Order: sequence, then structure tokens, then C-alpha cells
Amino acid sequence: MTLFRPRLFTMFAVSICVLAAGLIGAQSSVAKTFGCPNPKATAGLKGGYFTELRVTGYSSKSRGCRSGKRLVAAYDRCRRERGGNKGSCNNKTVNGLKCKERRPADLQSDTQINARVTCTKGSKKVRHTYQQNLS
Repeated sequence: MTLFRPRLFTMFAVSICVLAAGLIGAQSSVAKTFGCPNPKATAGLKGGYFTELRVTGYSSKSRGCRSGKRLVAAYDRCRRERGGNKGSCNNKTVNGLKCKERRPADLQSDTQINARVTCTKGSKKVRHTYQQNLS
């Protein structure tokens, strides 16, 4: 019986070490998501504004927010080139990221469009929402 206990203790200690190493490794691979300050004054937006900007997969908040604001302005230009105020760049590549736009029917009216855009490439993700006035 005394021989069994050291073996059990060793197996328990090894199991704890493996578990701890797995948890530490898992934490380092989780991408951080940053919420960017209210960006209503972004250059390039005409007749509308965006209400939320979140970025994931960037090394810092400042770098991610700066890239996100550029993407929002480029997306706005892209959709205006494809239909003016009602235009969309759904399933287009903007600034190297593939963008998908959703316009929930319950948020639409005759005077405005409300949309959520998610653009991704690898681990990078930029999500923004915007409101476009139609009148």
C-alpha cells in the first residue's frame, strides 16, 4: 500500500501540470476584442453615421481602432459607388477584409437604413453598425 501512494501522487502532480499548461496555452491564443470610442466624426461618411465599432485580432486597441475607422470610411465609399445612400458592399472585399452586411427588416424604415457590417480576414475582424438617412 505504501508503494501505491507515491505513484498516485506522481500521477496526480503530472496531471495538474498538464492541465495548467493547457490552460495557459489556451489563454494566450484567445484574441482580444476592443470597443473603439464613438467614431461618429469619421471622415468619409456622408448623410449617415456609424454607432458602434469593435475590432478583434489586432495587437493593440489603437492600431485596431485606427484600422477599423479606415475600413468604415472605405466601406461607406464602396457602398455609395454601388447604389448611393441605399447601396451595399455585401460580400465584397474592402481594405483586404471580406465584408458581410445585415439589414434586419424590423430596423428599416422609409427614411433610414440600419445595418450591421462584419468584415473578416483570418483572425482579424472589424464589426460596425451604421445608420443611413435616406431623406
